[in-house]
Amino acid sequence: METRSGENLATERQGGTAPKPRRGRPGGRGGMAPYLFVLPFFLIYAVFLIYPVLAAFRLSFYESSGFGGDTFAGLANYTRLLRDPRYLEALRNTTLYALASVFILSPLALLVAISIRSFVVPTATFKSFYRVVFFLPFITSFVVIALMFNLVFNNEFGLLNNALSSLGLPTLDWLRNERVALPAIILVGIWTYLGINALYFLAGLQNVPVEVIEAAAVDGAGRLQTFWRVTLPLLRPVILFVVVQATIFSYQIFEIPFLLTGGGPSDSTLTLAIYLYEVGFRQFDRGYAAAIGYSMAIIAIVLAAVQLLAARRFDR
Repeated sequence: METRSGENLATERQGGTAPKPRRGRPGGRGGMAPYLFVLPFFLIYAVFLIYPVLAAFRLSFYESSGFGGDTFAGLANYTRLLRDPRYLEALRNTTLYALASVFILSPLALLVAISIRSFVVPTATFKSFYRVVFFLPFITSFVVIALMFNLVFNNEFGLLNNALSSLGLPTLDWLRNERVALPAIILVGIWTYLGINALYFLAGLQNVPVEVIEAAAVDGAGRLQTFWRVTLPLLRPVILFVVVQATIFSYQIFEIPFLLTGGGPSDSTLTLAIYLYEVGFRQFDRGYAAAIGYSMAIIAIVLAAVQLLAARRFDR
């Protein structure tokens, strides 16, 4: 037996049909409104990022000084990189800085995070205090950092040389000696980025389940064995993030060596970014500078991809 609702009966008495429910658009009133809200972001993104990237890529195939017509040069700028001794020296220095960031800075940051987590500051109040302290170098202006370490490395009254002389050790001209200038720059970089990387590791350590650590202790595992077999494998995503980020940022290093040494002495602290600046803004060889910039990007991307692939194979 067919049943009819009150609404249908009322409709039949009026001799009409039931109105169809109105279907709203998924985006609410005015389907274009959400796109209009995000349009300014995409316009700014396209004007200030996408267009310069594409323009620099085109420019890398031209001989351009910025004062006249551009001449197409094909791959001449890229082949010139392999014959340029200053570029190869800058590549060497930047690679050494990157290796120090990966193999010295990252393990040291992990050690600091473990110390904060387990030994140094067991209470939440002190942990918050140390988080702020370790974050400060990362947000400090590079100009301030350069001024501070100029005082530390000063040959006559620097803090480091005073400490060496008090121990009866010979002093060094840290920023003017070709042998120690790059290690001094690496030391400043470690000081600057140690805190932020330690915070990354500290966040990863806080996400390690306590139950897993307690289960390992019940099974008789010591602290070192628990860390090596339980904690460290669970930190692989954070370790991968820190290592990839350190690699990419290292090949972009500019401010610290530029402010402290200007790339000297004798190009011993010359980095790829400093060389790009000199070629592009002092020699006005814009095409070659664009090729240097793209070589930096290609090297960083390839190394990051290799690290990601190696991490995936290791997980398997």
